Amino acid sequence: MPRNPTRITVAFDSATASLLEKITKETELSQSEIMRRALKFYSDNQALTDPATRKKAYAYMELLLDGEHIILDVDHWLLFLRLIESTPEKEKFWNEHREVARAHKDQLKTKVLSAEELLTRLETCNFYRLTKNSERDYTLIFGSELPKKFVRVFLEEFFSAMAIKAEIKENFTKLNVTVKPTPR
Repeated sequence: MPRNPTRITVAFDSATASLLEKITKETELSQSEIMRRALKFYSDNQALTDPATRKKAYAYMELLLDGEHIILDVDHWLLFLRLIESTPEKEKFWNEHREVARAHKDQLKTKVLSAEELLTRLETCNFYRLTKNSERDYTLIFGSELPKKFVRVFLEEFFSAMAIKAEIKENFTKLNVTVKPTPR
């Protein structure tokens, strides 16, 4: 800390003052140090004031905190996908992957209510970058051709379980997904 710190006066409502006091006791830090750290944290995380960034950050927390998801290096992910394609039991993997996709529909029934919500959630998982071309048309852009089949199979099964009709077309490192209108 500098020798001649700048002194300021801050007014808090009683709830904020109580919160500062609680944090001071829990951390055994001075109120000044708590405020310095809070301002630094706020500055470092300013991007979270953007609603889209905040929504993505909460999605990451949701995915990771429940313990059902992991962070995996892209090179490892691609290595696994290459290995799957080279194994004599690859059809067994793809059948089990289809079952997992259908099971996810039940697990996510309160969180994923539309094709767009599913596509956005999978983008948050970093499978691809999503571009919304129109109300019902999306492009999924992959960094490699390898994950395309994995995502396509997952989408086909999940959409089927949700009774969503969608046309999925493949390009070299892209999938184009067009969601068909549902009859009323």
